[in-house]
Amino acid sequence: MADHLAALIRFQLDSLLMYSAQITRANPTCIVLLVDQSGSMADPFSGDNATKKADFVAEVVNHTLHDLVIRCTKTEEVRNYYHISIIGYGRNVGSAFGGPLGARNLVPISQVADYPLQVKSSYKRVPDGAGGWVEIPIRFPVWLHPTAEGKTPMCEALTLVKDTLEKWLSEHPRGFPPTVLHLTDGESSDGDPDYIGRQIVSLRTDDGPVLLFNCHISSQRKRKVEYPADESDLPDAFARTLFHISSPLPGNFLAAAAQLGVQTVENSRGFVFNGDPSSIVQFYEIGTSLTGMTPYRWMDDRTESA
Repeated sequence: MADHLAALIRFQLDSLLMYSAQITRANPTCIVLLVDQSGSMADPFSGDNATKKADFVAEVVNHTLHDLVIRCTKTEEVRNYYHISIIGYGRNVGSAFGGPLGARNLVPISQVADYPLQVKSSYKRVPDGAGGWVEIPIRFPVWLHPTAEGKTPMCEALTLVKDTLEKWLSEHPRGFPPTVLHLTDGESSDGDPDYIGRQIVSLRTDDGPVLLFNCHISSQRKRKVEYPADESDLPDAFARTLFHISSPLPGNFLAAAAQLGVQTVENSRGFVFNGDPSSIVQFYEIGTSLTGMTPYRWMDDRTESA
């Protein structure tokens, strides 16, 4: 406990100067989306027999990627401010990109934009100018299809994240540190993830350590814990393990949470336990805010896909 407290105090003091680097093409950052694709992800959320966890998570990941592409689009050119990784783990552990991007652990955002697996049709609600709303057709790209097979080899997946980041950091030692957004619905089936998680957050650029945020979702109706500053409300050892390997939220991310109406405090960790669909959306919105960008509330515009 004393070691965790001392590390947290050091982080808060250092973070006054960290996580402030400008993200440019010369100094891009890296975003890793680590997604649990084990068999239990085929289960529905509590109270919603129609929505499988894997389906909803894939939808949120696709909207998150689309938003990142839009952020990097300047005068019809997608600029490589971000290098993106999607790693899935379940029956297999590896890149969750498909098509021309298949088997690649890291992809510049311009290539992500160029090679979606498919483009789907949907509708977006917009004001009609007379106090009401109308739906207009839109098309949006899909990079990740829902998958739910196998066990939960979390340690193997985190090891792949570490190896991927070590290679990327050797080529990009400066600039905004990588952000890892890890979503899971269960305990690791291949050991304790504490050691490898701590190895990941020990990696760094000259602007600060790698950020590792963890979101645990549940099929059961249990009390959720969002962005706690300590472990007093956590129900079990697994929750405490994920808490310990979750980075404190730097100021940029705390500001994004406030814009979304999410309650946090100065020492809040990037950690959710027993999350529901709204928790997932907010987790990705906060986790991709980076240098104070306004989070994109895509759920406000969401309607059914065609």
